[in-house]
Amino acid sequence: MTTTIPARPPFDPELAAALAVINESLPPTLTAEMIPSLRQGMAEQRATDEELSLGGAFVVGERLVPGPAGAPEISLVIARPAAAETAVGVIYHIHGGGMFLGHNRGHELVEQLGWARELELAVASVDYRLAPEHPHPAPVEDCYAGLTWVVENATELGIDPDRVIITGSSAGGGLAASTALLARDRGGPALAGQMLLSPMLDDRNDTPSAHQMAGVGICDQASNELGWTSLLGDARGGADVSPYAAAARATDLSGLPPAFLDVGSAETFRDEAVTYAARLWQAGGQAELHVWPGGFHGFDLLASYAVLSQAAKAQRLPWLRRVLGS
Repeated sequence: MTTTIPARPPFDPELAAALAVINESLPPTLTAEMIPSLRQGMAEQRATDEELSLGGAFVVGERLVPGPAGAPEISLVIARPAAAETAVGVIYHIHGGGMFLGHNRGHELVEQLGWARELELAVASVDYRLAPEHPHPAPVEDCYAGLTWVVENATELGIDPDRVIITGSSAGGGLAASTALLARDRGGPALAGQMLLSPMLDDRNDTPSAHQMAGVGICDQASNELGWTSLLGDARGGADVSPYAAAARATDLSGLPPAFLDVGSAETFRDEAVTYAARLWQAGGQAELHVWPGGFHGFDLLASYAVLSQAAKAQRLPWLRRVLGS
């Protein structure tokens, strides 16, 4: 039987104009053949320590720390407030990129440094191994290893281990959610909160919003399938996918830290983010959910000047203040 998909929500007019320009260089659908050139382009856009210092507000360095058992070391970029005299909370950042792109010095890190400057927090950004060369569980295990190292070395780093927020956008949001599940289930670091921005949560890729966004916007249904297939291979969409790969597969969402979920109404990940927030509430947890009308995937990063982008970004700092007591 053929499923009839209703018309998709319209893009915000200001964002629609931006998207037309963005799609000239970044089409809605990414293919496996495009991965090498996309990686090369991103490699050329790695922020330097000086850029990440925000004019001297942070002392920035890079550490190679132990990875998962039997795996290579992983890189953490660590930025600590230059003026801090006592232990500070930390934002643990996981970059996006569909599971197959990105690095820990991307442009999304700058916004998080802005939050950190406002609230006198440190930031640690992890560089996990990418699929398809390194399928599940490599990415999430790298993220978890970096998180545990930061908390175990809190005294040396000048970090308060009781004030740790895990964050990520897109694939990074999915990995943040899965890392939070790992921390709960392994008795690992006690997180103060999880900020999941347009998170990639469900490998089944079969929600109404996924179908609505086929061939349009950013990271459409086919691109999402590429990401999950890169991570999971033939297991994608099957019965035995681990919740540590796709957090939407978790049957128990109790005992997780407070969550902030943020998504556009005109993007592939809308319905899985809304469902995840609802399931957190149903499990007795705390979740703050924002669905931005007419927002495409990554609109706040790719068109940061837009009115809707500014409105979305303005909600993040107040949530951080509340969960951290800053």
